[in-house]
Amino acid sequence: MTGHDRLRTLTAGAVVAAACSGPGGGGGERLMAEIPPGPRPAPAALVEPAAAGPFSPAAYARHVLALRERLAAAGHGELNIRIDEPFVVVGDDEPAVLARRAQTVRWAVERLERDFFAQRPTRILDVYLFSTAATYQRGVRALTGAAPGTPYGFYSSEHDGLFMNIATGGGTLVHELVHPYVEADFPGAPAWLNEGLGSLFEQSSDDDGHIIGLTNWRLAGLQQAIRAGTVPSFRALTKMSEHAFYVQDRGTNYAQARYLLYYLQQEGKLVDFYRRFRAARAADPTGYGTLVTALGEADMAGFQRRWAAWVLELRFDD
Repeated sequence: MTGHDRLRTLTAGAVVAAACSGPGGGGGERLMAEIPPGPRPAPAALVEPAAAGPFSPAAYARHVLALRERLAAAGHGELNIRIDEPFVVVGDDEPAVLARRAQTVRWAVERLERDFFAQRPTRILDVYLFSTAATYQRGVRALTGAAPGTPYGFYSSEHDGLFMNIATGGGTLVHELVHPYVEADFPGAPAWLNEGLGSLFEQSSDDDGHIIGLTNWRLAGLQQAIRAGTVPSFRALTKMSEHAFYVQDRGTNYAQARYLLYYLQQEGKLVDFYRRFRAARAADPTGYGTLVTALGEADMAGFQRRWAAWVLELRFDD
């Protein structure tokens, strides 16, 4: 499976921890209708009055009716459903618990849209929040026909959904929410940018209504690779094919991309870099030229040495 049909997964063995301070805090409430399991209500009762967004209440109503049928056919008709624009959140928790878990979705959506993404996903996607490893395994098998390739969570464009073992924390969820946004907002974005952004925000916090990435568990592996001299040049990283990025030393690739974007963030250049790269994608498909311009560096080899020294000084206390 290649391209956008790839199941986007985190590196195996990761200890994923959410670091979203006050998920759901701040900002106005988006479209959030809780839909209990059991007999289907009339479509007009499925959603609250229209909120800003690309999908109408009627579209959500039709989607939920079809989703109910799919869930029942898969033996999961008991799952609760709520609409959290622009997603539909599905879970095996009681409605009140699911509402609390869904706060992470709203928290991330508000902040990601504020700074990065001008386009929302072009179709309604379902976010499955399974409360235990066992229900996650069963749910993914029933809904996709295959076992999950990660114990934490993934986005599948093929199956129009994000599938999460939410017991592992909200970090994986925020990471995977980035992917459908990149898919819609930056078609053809290279893997290093797609996974770099997802990885950056898998451990994140709020800064006056803006999402910021924090240091995380990927730091130790990157520091080890820097000391071993096995980190590729930034030109090589940005030129990697999807196969090279995801298969060849993927742990280092994810971490290098993450901490390159983390550096841009810390320098106050990340949002502008993303927007400039998106605008220049036809002329600069790898983003390397835009990166050089954003950094203001004539000597990228020298910059990488300084960046590596900076990374070695970073700390993460889990």
